[in-house]
Amino acid sequence: MKQLPLADPGVPDDRSPARYLLWVARGQARTLAGGMTFGILWMTAQAFIPAILGLAIDQGVAARDGDKLLQWTGVLFAVGVLQAFAGIMRHRFAVTNWLTSAYRTVQVVTRKTADLGATLPKHLATGEVVSVGASDLAYIGTLMEVSARAAGAVVAFGVVAAILLSSSTALGLVVLIGVPVMLFALGPMLRPLHRRQFAQREAVGELNSLGSDIVAGLRVLRGIGGEESFSRRYRSESQRVRYAGVRVARIQSVLDAAQVLLPGIFVVLVVGLGAHFALRGDLSAGSLVAFYGYATFLVLPLRTVTEFANQLMRGLVAGRRVIRVLSLDSDIVDPAQPVQLPSQGDLVDPVSGIRARDGLLTAIVTAEPDAYGALADRLGRYDEASEVRYGGVTLASATRADVRRRILVSDTGSQLFTGNLRTELDPDGRWSDEDVLAAIRTASADDVLVALADGLNSEVEEKGRSFSGGQRQRLVLVRALLADPSVLVLVEPTSAVDAHTEARIADRLHEHRAGRTTVVLTGSPLLLDQVDEVQFVVAGRVVAAGRHRDLLASEPRYRRTVTRQTEDEELTEGVRR
Repeated sequence: MKQLPLADPGVPDDRSPARYLLWVARGQARTLAGGMTFGILWMTAQAFIPAILGLAIDQGVAARDGDKLLQWTGVLFAVGVLQAFAGIMRHRFAVTNWLTSAYRTVQVVTRKTADLGATLPKHLATGEVVSVGASDLAYIGTLMEVSARAAGAVVAFGVVAAILLSSSTALGLVVLIGVPVMLFALGPMLRPLHRRQFAQREAVGELNSLGSDIVAGLRVLRGIGGEESFSRRYRSESQRVRYAGVRVARIQSVLDAAQVLLPGIFVVLVVGLGAHFALRGDLSAGSLVAFYGYATFLVLPLRTVTEFANQLMRGLVAGRRVIRVLSLDSDIVDPAQPVQLPSQGDLVDPVSGIRARDGLLTAIVTAEPDAYGALADRLGRYDEASEVRYGGVTLASATRADVRRRILVSDTGSQLFTGNLRTELDPDGRWSDEDVLAAIRTASADDVLVALADGLNSEVEEKGRSFSGGQRQRLVLVRALLADPSVLVLVEPTSAVDAHTEARIADRLHEHRAGRTTVVLTGSPLLLDQVDEVQFVVAGRVVAAGRHRDLLASEPRYRRTVTRQTEDEELTEGVRR
């Protein structure tokens, strides 16, 4: 039994859609060869059946020879058994080929997505990536699956042609010439079908992106009364996708009809010619039956080859979407000669002047709240221009993997995933239940756990949608605490919780992270009052540093930022004093 997912999917060839499909095929060459072998055996066995029937009629029925009839009946039975066995094995290989190519595509796309990280949404919409997993991998899998039958169709056609030529040169030539002519007649429809399929895939990707945006911002839309506006937009995009699908269906329906009509005309032609030759005495009754059987049988390889061509077009469309993801380069690249980061040290940003001292809890406050994300990106080396140093070593001189092991950034965009809650909080299973519960207590998420019937064994729904915004934020904090990095950077970790909960988190965070470096980017007075040092950033530079209460007394701009006072309110308060 083949183990999936694959231990190593390999390095994909993303130079073109065709090269990618060839790379997928090479990666499962053995199972493809097995499928083709049994596909050839399966279809060739069917190709011999009309000849056996013809011989049974001529040598058994027409000659009134019971032994010959019994003999050819036995041969027919043996060929039927062989065909059945080959059909079962072909199907098994077909399923294996479908699954292997689909898993390989999922694995390389997922690996690339994880490698790109924050780079991916800058270049591709969510819907495009979703479409790869939703439908494109199925088209690639189907292409690999049909290849076994296509190989059988080509070989069976050659076998039938040889048999027909040995029986009647004229009819053999009709078959040999007629089948390729029909294939070429269907060919002109494939190129426009390819273009329309690509346009439909693009439209579906855009619709998926719009749907993701609407779902993600549903609460905001309800708050501003924008549901109807976005609903109209979604309906409009849906109609565009429907129209693109109809355009594909129009040409696909013509192609499907032609696959029935043209072989039907061909069968009538062959049977008519065969009957004419039989009346002239050039063909026996058994040969006529055999020719009719071949003309009917050739419909199967013809449709199979056409199906392969159709699936190849779809596979190329899907391959183009896959390599669109695979060909992206991360904004953050590893150095040619990386340096190992130390296990501890100060985290220093010379550009802004931020210094998070080793083992302390440091808070960063900025007068521009939108700047928190940019500061966190620099501290975690999600910004290629970052000159941040850790323990005296520049982050840019280390590998991304080394930086991620040492420094963890947990921002407001962090998500929960579907699965077991305990695994969600501790993916590597490093911690005991007591450790997990300790982190839950620090994040003041005890009430979340109590409300779950199965506790840590409860199932988390997609994106944690069964939890409130504050509950999700606290569970994300639990996961960050259990990761236990050398440096933990938290971006507004309590923005969605009430004041009482925030106070408990502020009181417990310092103790939980004792001896390890923690940086909190926040303007919350409750958190700021518990940290070892506050650094106040204005226009991208640290302008003041010290304890929270000292800065409140000595720095008016800091006081206005954290208390949200205006200058007029501050002046009025001073007059009252």
